[in-house]
Amino acid sequence: MVSLLLVSLAIFAITSLLPGDAAEELLGQAATRETVEGLRARLGLDLPGHLRYLNWLGGLLTGDFGRSLANNVPVAQLIGSRLPNSLMLAAATAAVSVPLALAIGITAAMWRGSTYDRAVSMLTLSVVSVPEFLVATAAVIVFAVHLRWLSALSAATDITSVGQFFRVFALPVFSLCCVIVAQMVRMTRAAIIDQLRAPYVEMAVLKGVGPFRVVLRHALPNAIGPIANAVALSLSYLLGGVIIIETIFNYPGIAKLMVDGVSTRDLPVVQACAMVFCAAYLALVTTADVVAILSNPRLRHR
Repeated sequence: MVSLLLVSLAIFAITSLLPGDAAEELLGQAATRETVEGLRARLGLDLPGHLRYLNWLGGLLTGDFGRSLANNVPVAQLIGSRLPNSLMLAAATAAVSVPLALAIGITAAMWRGSTYDRAVSMLTLSVVSVPEFLVATAAVIVFAVHLRWLSALSAATDITSVGQFFRVFALPVFSLCCVIVAQMVRMTRAAIIDQLRAPYVEMAVLKGVGPFRVVLRHALPNAIGPIANAVALSLSYLLGGVIIIETIFNYPGIAKLMVDGVSTRDLPVVQACAMVFCAAYLALVTTADVVAILSNPRLRHR
C-alpha cells in the first residue's frame, strides 16, 4: 500500500511536468488566452498541484479515475474497454514464452559447456541486445510486407477462429517473446546451474542418479524460487515493451491508450494507465516472492 502511494505521487509529479496543456490541445492555437483560462478553470487545471493530487488520490481510493479531458468520458470506462485486449496479449505472450524459456533454460543448464549451451548463450545474448521496436519493425517488413503472410496491424475484435487469432497475435507475440524468452532463459539457466553445484546434487550423482532425474527431482524443486522471480521479472518487462508493440501494430490496448493520452495531454488517462501498469508490476513481484517463500521450507517455517 505504501509502495502504491509513493508510486502515485511519482506518477502525478512526472505527468505534471509534461510540456503543453490539455486546454490548449483541445482549443487549438487559434483560441484566445481568456478562452484557454476559462477551460482550464472548468477542468480544474488552475488549482494548486497539491490540491489536484489530493483530489486525484481521493478518487483512486474510491475507484474513480476521473474523466478524460479529451472526450469527457470516464477514464474507468476507457480502461475497461481496453484492458481485456491487453490481458489477452499478455496471456498469449506468457503462454508461449514461459514454457519455451523454461525448456531451453533447463536443457542448457543440463548440458552446460556443450555446443548447444554455447549456442543458446550466444543467441540469447544477441537477442537481449536488440530493442523490441527493431524486432517488431523487422517482423513487419519480413512477414507483412515481403512475404504477406500476416497483417501489419492487429485488432483484437471479431476473432471467430483459431486462424484469425493467430493472424492477429502472431507478430505482436513474436516481437514480445524474442526479448522475454531470452531474458528468462538466461536467468533460468543460472538458477539451475547454481543448484547443480550444490553438495546434495553431487551426492545424488555419486549415487548413480541420471542427469534428467537429478535436474527434475532434485535441482528444479529447489530452484523454483529463483525461477519464479525470473518469470516475474521477465513478464514485468511486458509493461514497458507492450507500449512500443501496441503502438507499432496499432493494437487497441491500455498502452496505446496511454500513448494517445500523452499526445493529447489527457493527464487523467495517462495517470490511470500508469497506475495500472505499476500495480500489475507490484502484483507480479509480490506473487513471485510468495512462491519463493512457499517453495523454500526454511523461509516457510520462519
